[in-house]
Amino acid sequence: MTPAPRSLSINTRLLVAALVLVLLALPLAGVLLRYNFEQSVTTAFDQRLRSLLNVLVAGVEYDPASGDLSMARSLGDPRFEQVFSGWYWQVSDGNGLALTSRSLWDQRLATADRSGLHIGDRNGPRNQRLRVVERDVELPNLPATLHLAVAASREDLDAEVTRFGRLLWWSLAGLGGLLLAGLALQIRWGLSPLRRIHANLRRVETGEDERLETGFATELNDLAEAMNGVLERDRQLIERGRTAAGNLAHALKTPSSVLRAYCERLPESEARPLLTELDRLDAAVRHHLARASAAGGASLSRVARVDETLAPVLTGIGRMAERQGLACRAAPMPQGRVRMDPQDLQEIAGNLLENALKWASSALFFRVSLKEERLTMRVADDGPGMTPEQCAEALERGRRLDESRAGSGLGLAIVTELVALYGGDVQLGRADEGGLQVEVSLPVARGNPGPEGRRLSAD
Repeated sequence: MTPAPRSLSINTRLLVAALVLVLLALPLAGVLLRYNFEQSVTTAFDQRLRSLLNVLVAGVEYDPASGDLSMARSLGDPRFEQVFSGWYWQVSDGNGLALTSRSLWDQRLATADRSGLHIGDRNGPRNQRLRVVERDVELPNLPATLHLAVAASREDLDAEVTRFGRLLWWSLAGLGGLLLAGLALQIRWGLSPLRRIHANLRRVETGEDERLETGFATELNDLAEAMNGVLERDRQLIERGRTAAGNLAHALKTPSSVLRAYCERLPESEARPLLTELDRLDAAVRHHLARASAAGGASLSRVARVDETLAPVLTGIGRMAERQGLACRAAPMPQGRVRMDPQDLQEIAGNLLENALKWASSALFFRVSLKEERLTMRVADDGPGMTPEQCAEALERGRRLDESRAGSGLGLAIVTELVALYGGDVQLGRADEGGLQVEVSLPVARGNPGPEGRRLSAD
């Protein structure tokens, strides 16, 4: 489907405009040049015929004694002596008295019914297209008016015009190609600052750079500075939001702990509703803190090295698993990078590993793979697992499938929201080890070194 005019790039629009201009201007120039050349050579041809006509007028003589016309001089062109050569002259009085060139043989030229000098095209012997110059003259002692005509074939004239036209169109085609190539280079060179700023924006979006370059052309430098100011203000707002959310969480943590301690002194029937509400309060704080930490998504976040970022998480989970008599097995990780804040990546992996640690019977498993533009994180355990219906319910915020286990039920839901904010997705299913398997897919950052990497294990 042809793209709408509004969706065309500036480069394409300028090239189309240049193409239209060339396609309109060069053919029009070609038509005008060919017309002027044809008029010029035709005028020169007519001037030659008029000179021959003057020679003919000067050479015609009339003998009153015999009543004959004669030609006293030659026109100087041997083609007038060759039969049907295309070059002819003729003298006639309209009453049978006539004198012609040998080239006419037994044919006669048609004459115009008008007085004075006349130049025009006419068919001659054997349907030759002729250019004819004719006029009337009066001779002494001859009462009748003579009509003199000199004609020449248009073949050479038309061939010359055709050759010029062919050469002209080839020249204009070559000129058009050179103009388009030059305009394309000019457009490319002129738009190179825009391509640079576009590349800078892509690097900022992917987290490779934090600011735009400012070494652009004068017209774009102010724009780059303004965009840098907007990006900096956005980062400050995001950091302030994260700081405020963290301060709020810490501010609520102490009163919540105090209330929970008082509840433990109450009878179970009275303490249970209060503890339930405190759990909901803690869950809400964690949920909104996680959303605040991912504010801005991947476009303004830093780039996280997967192996370096997850190493502390695996170490901590490995120690917790060891204390519970479980094994934490991590496959070799690639030295890939993802477009997200390292803290958020640790939050995702930590929640998944804690959930697997909670349900594992003997071991939990962790693997990271890098394929093309996606990085996949797999966390599995050998516990009871979940049915497809339970997998769908587990992603709901605060939904707990087993009230006997500790926790708020927010781990998977927080992971889902964080991953979605960074343009990834989460899938739950049955693991080969028998328990639950969670797969997280995240967009990678540019310049990843590849799937090879060092082995990190928390066995």
